[in-house]
Amino acid sequence: MNTVFEPFPWLALILLAVVVLGTLRARHRLRALPRLAASQDPPALSEYRWITAAGVRPDRELAASAAAYARHEGLLVLDLVPERMPVEPLLDLLGDVDPGRFRTDPVAAGRGACHALLVHDSVLERSETAPGENLSQVELIAVTARLKQFAPRATGHVVAPGLTALRQDPRSAKARMRAFGAPPAVGFAGLLGQAGAFVGAAYATPFWGLMALAAWWVQPYAVLAGRSPVRPRDVHGDVLARPAMAVFRWIRGVAGPTAPAELTPEELAAMRARYADDAADGTDRFFEERRDTCPWCGSDRLAVRVRTKDRLQGKPGRFVLERCRDCQVVFQNPRLSPTGLDYYYRDFYDGLAARGAEAMFATMSRQYLRRARLVRRHTAPGRWLDVGTGHAHMCLVAKSELPDTVFDGLDLGGGVEEAARRGWIEHAYVGQFPDHADSLAGSYDVVSMNHYLEHVRDVFAELDAAAKVVQPGGHLLVEIPDPECWYARLLRRRWHPWFQPQHQHLVPLGRLAEALADRGFTVVEVERGPAHQGGMFVAAVSHTMTAVAPNPRQPWIPGGPTVLRRIRRAVGVTVSVPFYMAAGLLDALTSVAARNFGRAGGSDAYRLLARKDPG
Repeated sequence: MNTVFEPFPWLALILLAVVVLGTLRARHRLRALPRLAASQDPPALSEYRWITAAGVRPDRELAASAAAYARHEGLLVLDLVPERMPVEPLLDLLGDVDPGRFRTDPVAAGRGACHALLVHDSVLERSETAPGENLSQVELIAVTARLKQFAPRATGHVVAPGLTALRQDPRSAKARMRAFGAPPAVGFAGLLGQAGAFVGAAYATPFWGLMALAAWWVQPYAVLAGRSPVRPRDVHGDVLARPAMAVFRWIRGVAGPTAPAELTPEELAAMRARYADDAADGTDRFFEERRDTCPWCGSDRLAVRVRTKDRLQGKPGRFVLERCRDCQVVFQNPRLSPTGLDYYYRDFYDGLAARGAEAMFATMSRQYLRRARLVRRHTAPGRWLDVGTGHAHMCLVAKSELPDTVFDGLDLGGGVEEAARRGWIEHAYVGQFPDHADSLAGSYDVVSMNHYLEHVRDVFAELDAAAKVVQPGGHLLVEIPDPECWYARLLRRRWHPWFQPQHQHLVPLGRLAEALADRGFTVVEVERGPAHQGGMFVAAVSHTMTAVAPNPRQPWIPGGPTVLRRIRRAVGVTVSVPFYMAAGLLDALTSVAARNFGRAGGSDAYRLLARKDPG
């Protein structure tokens, strides 16, 4: 008897689920878009100014309606969405913006329709942005993102009847991707990988594969069906030609002009020369001498926990993390010298990677809120200092839970000063925390160190500084990766929180609690599950990508972007798409378990709140 093996349509079902869920999300977001009504107010804009794309000129009636709406809603930045906006740009907008939550998530990325912005004078002044006309849509991407940072809770969107709707030029796709912070090569490879996933699903399981493709094909109809605040022009023609136009746009985009580089050739050459000089004599000078005893307890019973390379940026060097068999603290051995720290931190949070780093921190609102809620359960702080604050994303979000608290920030880089300019914190302190401890002694009700202690050279010195700065009866909030979690054992050297070469120490909860008790603190609450960061499997795929096909355009890669390296990178990104999809699914499932059963070691981090004992 002949039997035919029918493969399970897992890929097709995943694609179908992604399309259906994306459609439902887009429908919900579209119906949350408000629509401008005619205004009886005089057309003067008064304190508002226009920033518009070339070919877009709001008339007097529209200007009056938009200004009246902005004043009524308390908006400082208003993005106008054309009523007749074409289908594909509309779907892109709905993928980026949730109008119902946009104002309640102050760190949400500033995205808009890229047609017209109505901006308050105060925001233009603080952001040093000039009003203007005839901007390209690519320029408006950057302007919208910048203005949102200076009006994090006062930026909104509204559908504008009568506003001219522009069609996107497919040849500008590379420039748009670069403006959004995505490398064009990665973006195009990702689109090709998605197309390949549909083709593979249709080949392996034709019925379900074609069902998934059909669902994507008619998706615009499903999004727009029923009452909708927008009426895209030529929607039937766009839907009918959607697959063919997707191929056309991809080809035109790939063949289009190269996106403007973030650095001039001269600047890039100077960076390459500096990195080449730094690594010319090898990486030994980036390390101190290996120590034979644990920096935490002094024990000489050490064991290698991880040997790895730099899978974050792909810079040269090998790194070892050792674990003390007595106190279980994991530490970098040999640890980086100050010269090494400068080399490996360079272009990670600032410089080349500044925009990407800020975008990453902007995705963590849930974590920031949970930190604030933990503090609020125990105290109502008047002043809060966030140490290692970066651009102060946590402070901005925590303000939603603690509106009467004054937030200040401390960090090494210029990001903390930028945070003060944006108004995200009141005061910015630049430098090492222990260096500020005496001048800030007893000044704060709460000091927080979130994913900070693992980066420092001397944990004890940082805790001593916190003991000085927190006033008696005040609180210290600490959140760090948990080296005892099962993710570390499962993923081994690809467990993201090893974070080599940046992380110097990973301290178990028990040891940290003992160190705090020695400094007059009492732990009042510990969270494991709610502190779970997530994304561990996606990060593991990313680490593998960096190892197998590093980005050859990075200035520390010797020899630069040769043709072979570019091909390897493009192939690697394309092939990795299904692995990223599977990893994302695993992360979603395991994160649910981690946040509910994190006490058993299923969380990748822990968070504790300690009170400084009076007297």
